[in-house]
Amino acid sequence: MASYGRVYQDPSEKDKRFQIFKENVEYIESHNAGHTGKKYNLGVNEFTDLTNEEFKSMRNGYKMQRSTHVASSKTSSFRYENVPAVPSSMDWRSKGAVTNIKDQGQCGCCWAFSAVAAMEGITKLKTGNLVSLSEQELVDCDINGEDEGCSGGLMDDAFEFIITNKGLTTESIYPYQGVDGTCNKKAAANHAAQITGYEDVPSNSESALLKAVANQPVSVAIDAGGADFQHYKSGVFTGECGTSLDRGVTAVGYGEDDDGTKYWLVKNSWGTSWGEDGYIQMQRDIDAEEGLCGIAMEASYPTA
Repeated sequence: MASYGRVYQDPSEKDKRFQIFKENVEYIESHNAGHTGKKYNLGVNEFTDLTNEEFKSMRNGYKMQRSTHVASSKTSSFRYENVPAVPSSMDWRSKGAVTNIKDQGQCGCCWAFSAVAAMEGITKLKTGNLVSLSEQELVDCDINGEDEGCSGGLMDDAFEFIITNKGLTTESIYPYQGVDGTCNKKAAANHAAQITGYEDVPSNSESALLKAVANQPVSVAIDAGGADFQHYKSGVFTGECGTSLDRGVTAVGYGEDDDGTKYWLVKNSWGTSWGEDGYIQMQRDIDAEEGLCGIAMEASYPTA
């Protein structure tokens, strides 16, 4: 409670949370003792007083439905299709193309954070400047299509809005509030960065995703609903997870760990207490074509 500023409304709520916390800690300790045979570690974080159902309903918000979705600024081409070779590892953080970890709080707008991180990356690559852009502008102003602020949305729709809007303003001009608000048109008029379009990575192909991530940070959707995801702390995450995509995150690199396990480096928006200071390494090159947790199913990136 002290670590994460938890305040409960009454003793019964506190007792309930303590019971949930104890059960989660038992699960974490059992996992880390090697009873599951998995090499990644779990740990206590700010979500350890939540049931898995509560965690899923509060913290995700990606709408899985792009197959029926026709957008207008999307090109059907994949610009990295004929890239002959990619580096054996990539970390866009080391190239100054990734802003600090952000925290969406209890607003289900992961889609906005994913889209913004990908846009921040391409903006750095095109202009040389890394600028923290405004998720709140998307939450408040991008409300006429599938995107519904804290109630969920899609990265492609966010890109669509940014193109139509002719840009996005900075985090400092339009700061994050973590709740649905009214569009501040005055703040939103200060465009700090633009994109010209966006493309979808060919679906269910980790090799296509690899080509894209070798060239820029990429928005990806994953199934992040599992208990191991909730309590993930470190190491290469190998699942349990399905392909019911419920979370937008950003692939900002890839590599291979000391024992040869290949991974994607993924930026999340749950603050720095979760995972490896806000990041997760997710196993790459698995047998399933959709990738671990569906990471290769609905990836896309902005162009500038």
